[in-house]
Amino acid sequence: MGKKVFRNISVLIIFILMSFMFILYQPWVTPLPSAPHHASPAKLEETVRYLSQTVHPRSADNMANLNAAASYIRHAFEASGASVSEQPVPIASGPYKNIIADFGPKDGPLIVIGAHYDSATGDENGQITYTPGADDNASGVAGLLELARLLQQQAPDVGVQLVAYASEEPPFFRSDEMGSVVHAASLTRPVKLMVALEMIGYYNDAPDSQRYPIAGLNWLYPTRGNFIAVVGRMQDISAVRQVKAGLLSVKKLPVYSINAPSFVPGIDFSDHLNYWQRDIPAVMITDTAFFRNTEYHLKGDTADRLDYERMAQVVDGVLILLRDIKN
Repeated sequence: MGKKVFRNISVLIIFILMSFMFILYQPWVTPLPSAPHHASPAKLEETVRYLSQTVHPRSADNMANLNAAASYIRHAFEASGASVSEQPVPIASGPYKNIIADFGPKDGPLIVIGAHYDSATGDENGQITYTPGADDNASGVAGLLELARLLQQQAPDVGVQLVAYASEEPPFFRSDEMGSVVHAASLTRPVKLMVALEMIGYYNDAPDSQRYPIAGLNWLYPTRGNFIAVVGRMQDISAVRQVKAGLLSVKKLPVYSINAPSFVPGIDFSDHLNYWQRDIPAVMITDTAFFRNTEYHLKGDTADRLDYERMAQVVDGVLILLRDIKN
């Protein structure tokens, strides 16, 4: 092989690898300007403790606790001045209901931010265990309620809909009985972006505390679980970059992102999946769940293991994102 041909092939390989890295890793995102209003770590912890302790368990077979959680969320949304509604989720063992808070213009484009308020059962040493669900997903719901409180202080320029989903965990996951399936099907306004807050509270600074679904990803991403991740499909590069720019504005919390096919484990493991089915740009903000949190779906997923300061930084980043998007 001639030197020129070899050089051309080498350049092509480097170009392909660089293009792959750009799609997968999303480097060179410019942070949005920071904002004066900030989420309260104390309020985040208050919500997480209520959901994971006072109304534990919030699983499909504990309707009284699920309804109490729904009432708590509704009252918090109403206190923020939002227009609040309940959306029935048709499940035979119900009643199940999504709780929805609307801010900003009543028509035109919409931004949807969602998190599920039910918790899972897990298999621990061969026995069924009710998880407190502090990280999964009381943390995401706490983020929703803080966003509502902060949006009250300054209405967004675009319509924002905060949605607490009734049913995401098994036996509903990947079925038409997911709360997000019902919500996505009900939308009549054009949706510019959907963001799922799916486990945003657990961080670990220890070496090798972060794992990945595919060997080799640790060449690009940290081996310490001390960052927040933005996850999207290959075709949602723009949406991932937009969300990442908001989170990067906080500066104190490392932010990484990935655009990957849905066959990569974990890419579609939340409510954003059901917006993809309707061709809506949707991403997930996550602490990476079981790739970091060893108490995922187990009884050790408790409020005392979460980092509320870093959770607050995630909420701050989402708030900055919402205030940057124009109608």
